[in-house]
Amino acid sequence: MEQKQFSPDPEIRCKDYKIGCIGSGFIMADVQLMAYDEAGFDVIAIASRTKANAQGVADRWNIPNVYSSPEELFEDTSVDIIDIAYPPHLQLALVREAVTHAHIKGILVQKPITVYFHEAREMVKLCEDKGKVLSVNQNMRFDQSMRVLKQILNAGELGDVVIGTIEMRAIPHWQAYLADYDRLTLLNMSVHHLDVMRYLFGEVEDIYVSARHDPRTEFSHTDGICVSNMHFKSGVMGVCIDDVWASPVADEFESDIYIKWRVEGREGLAQGTIGWPDYPDGSPSTLSYCASTTGGKWITPKWDTMWFPHAFKGVMEQLQYALKQNETPVLSGRDNLKTMALVEAGYRSLKEKRAICPGEVENEYN
Repeated sequence: MEQKQFSPDPEIRCKDYKIGCIGSGFIMADVQLMAYDEAGFDVIAIASRTKANAQGVADRWNIPNVYSSPEELFEDTSVDIIDIAYPPHLQLALVREAVTHAHIKGILVQKPITVYFHEAREMVKLCEDKGKVLSVNQNMRFDQSMRVLKQILNAGELGDVVIGTIEMRAIPHWQAYLADYDRLTLLNMSVHHLDVMRYLFGEVEDIYVSARHDPRTEFSHTDGICVSNMHFKSGVMGVCIDDVWASPVADEFESDIYIKWRVEGREGLAQGTIGWPDYPDGSPSTLSYCASTTGGKWITPKWDTMWFPHAFKGVMEQLQYALKQNETPVLSGRDNLKTMALVEAGYRSLKEKRAICPGEVENEYN
């Protein structure tokens, strides 16, 4: 059977805008700036909490301007887009300052956008009131397997979807600042999976979350290992298993670390893996599907690019293109409120031991 044509990576349609980066940690230094360099985006400035760290990253990626603070960078009138990669509890304050500068056209913030839904709503409203385009770095939507899966779903090849699952057995390297939060896995890891399920299946009717303590994570937390059960308004059932224990860690222990996903429809089945747990060695995510349209035979598209770092090209490109076209970005702040409401509903479900409608959360702040 003739191999179908898919688009695992987005076209770079726009790279006209000058970027100022806030943050010099791993995700900026090792992932985003590598992607931007490959895509040809124009990064002209960087600042961080420590100027020496920012200088080291600037030297590595040939960034011409290094500032002592984010506030100093905001004053650079040649910067069009502010790209913030700070801990979520610090991002709102940075956005409050950034929107006061007329020359700044767009703002990209890391996921999660903030720690709590009401803070995310404040950020979105602030940017809208000031006429700034806000986008959120929900980069899993640009993972190659997720993009191709979305194309298969949009073409109706699986028919009506019955159930979709994401199963993660992986051990995150939790950032030190998370020890000060009352939220862990749902906010900082499940947010990827909850958001990409919204991308695939639409809005959620209700979510029920169960969780237990992760024995490996020494600081206090309530949501270590999480299982999220969702009913979508489209009729799809969704299940996310976020197992951050995964296995004991020892030199002689042969762990089985992976992220797998599976989507079952009335006319077909798709399944695959996410390559992220292999980082930094790296491997592409995978996808195979069989459907009535394939004669019931498995088709396995191939690509060489990976979620880390290549998906981050798409995140920045969709913001640049939205600015050029004067339209809403795919990863808009307004859309991300739906994901943050889902996360907030998950925490409420965990506390109240019942299914929660994300609409309950959104309506409280309308």
